[in-house]
Order: sequence, then structure tokens, then C-alpha cells
Amino acid sequence: MTDLDLAHAAMEAAPEDDTARLQFYERLADSELFMLLGSEAEGDQINPEIFEIENQKFTLVFDREERLAQFVGRVAPYAGLPGRGLVQMLAGQGVGLAFNLEVAPSAMLIPADAVDWLAQTLAHSPDQTEARLQEISAPNVPQSVVTGLDRKLAIAAGLARSAYLAAASYEGGSQGHALVFIDALPDAEQALAHAASEALTFSGIEAGVMDVLFIRAADPLAAHLAKVGLRFDLPEAPKPEVPSAPGMNPAKPPKLR
Repeated sequence: MTDLDLAHAAMEAAPEDDTARLQFYERLADSELFMLLGSEAEGDQINPEIFEIENQKFTLVFDREERLAQFVGRVAPYAGLPGRGLVQMLAGQGVGLAFNLEVAPSAMLIPADAVDWLAQTLAHSPDQTEARLQEISAPNVPQSVVTGLDRKLAIAAGLARSAYLAAASYEGGSQGHALVFIDALPDAEQALAHAASEALTFSGIEAGVMDVLFIRAADPLAAHLAKVGLRFDLPEAPKPEVPSAPGMNPAKPPKLR
């Protein structure tokens, strides 16, 4: 079973659980999806195959190429897209997602209004504010927040060295939690803040607040965070593959012309 199969099963097993439903849609946004096309793509222009099901428009998408091939049963054009990019492309078009139809336990129809909702949720940007941090201590958040952050930061490879979650107090008496990134790439700060915001949104915590800070490893705050904070290690960026000389890779012998 795929991650989306498992998330779908959890959602179906607890239809009243908003968190399970949110987590399915989060996985959908973070996954690569394969969409059946009506014709071959031309450059960056694609033409989704649209079907009418129960008087609503849908495009066929699958979470595995093999599942698309199994459903179609013939050679057909398709496009692989990040889930978030797909829903943003379809938002406002009145088109839903016919997901994994007939080929997986996660088969379902996601109507156009759910596609629009997901696109709007993903487009939300965190607010920028200024406040002076006074004290940090051990975090106290639901496990769903920790799990969501762990999942989000696992796909942010190479954007920062690590991050710490801690309870925070500010001048003026306000309190909350802070996610502090250590040695983040300067051009990655917005993406990391957005990822943290999404993790909180899809955790199902209502009115949750989490600030995002960026510091260097040499900052004294980093040493204190190491004592009281919950640490997340971000994976290193994958190294680009260096092509080997023809015939040097035993798994790819040279082909005779």
C-alpha cells in the first residue's frame, strides 16, 4: 500500500475525525500525481482528459504510474505533477479529481469544491511580525504537530541544517511556540516558513500559533535550544549523479547500434 492508501484508510476508518481528513489532503498535496491527458503535452501546455461522473467534471489522477497504466490498459499520454501544483492549476475550473479509480483501495472522487479549498489552503502565506523573544522552554504540543513537522521537514532536504521546536515567551506577555531553523539557506527562509505553517494547518489544531525564526549555529540561542528544544534534523541535499563512462556501470551495459 502507498502512503496515500494508508492515509485514505485512516480517513475512512474515522469519518468524524477532521485531523485524519486533513492529513489525507496534506499527503495528496505533497505527493507526485500522474494525470491522464487528452493529447500529448506541447512544451509546458497540457490538456487533461476530462470526464463527467454524476454530472460533475473530473480528471483522472493516480499516485503511481503503474496504476494509471492498469486503469487505461493502453499507451496513453500523461503528466506527472506535484499534488499542490495540480490542485492550483485546476482551482476555479470546476474540475475535481477522480483519484485511483478501480485500481486501489484509496479510489475516490474529490469534488471541485474540495480541490478549490485545498488550493486556497496551500496558498495561504504566514504573517510576518516582530516581537522580542524573552524565554524559551520545552515544547508542549500535540503529537499531530510533531508528526506533521517531521514529515514536512523530511522533504526540505538541504534547506537548513536542523530545527528546534520550543515554547516561547515574548515581551508584552504573549506566549506560544517557535520553530527555530539553524543555518538555513537565505533563499529558503520563505519556503521553510511556509512548510511550518502548513504543518500546523494540517495538524488539525484550531487557532494554533507557531512562530518561525532563523539563526546561525554560532548564536547563543542555538546552544540553549539544544538543551530544551525538540530537535529535527533535515536531510542533506542529494548529490547530483555523475554519469559514468559507457560500459562502466554493470547494471547498464552498452547497447550495440
